[in-house]
Amino acid sequence: MEDHFILMVLGGFFILLGLGGIIWGRRERDDYYDSFSTGPDVKEFLERSSSQPAPGALEIGGRVAIILGVLLLAGGGALWFWG
Repeated sequence: MEDHFILMVLGGFFILLGLGGIIWGRRERDDYYDSFSTGPDVKEFLERSSSQPAPGALEIGGRVAIILGVLLLAGGGALWFWG
């Protein structure tokens, strides 16, 4: 298997992984805030300040994975084109 193909497959994998992380993080964030909107203490809901860092971390990790995937795809494409 050629090097450029491996890089491009890894790039695609990281892009899919990043999209999954972003979707999962948004779903977790929405579920978290929806649970607070029905509770008696809505201060945290109104301020949008979560005590759980996980949803934000999933979204940031997803963005980093997408950037890494694009870079790997570009590197593999460059090796394929000029290699």
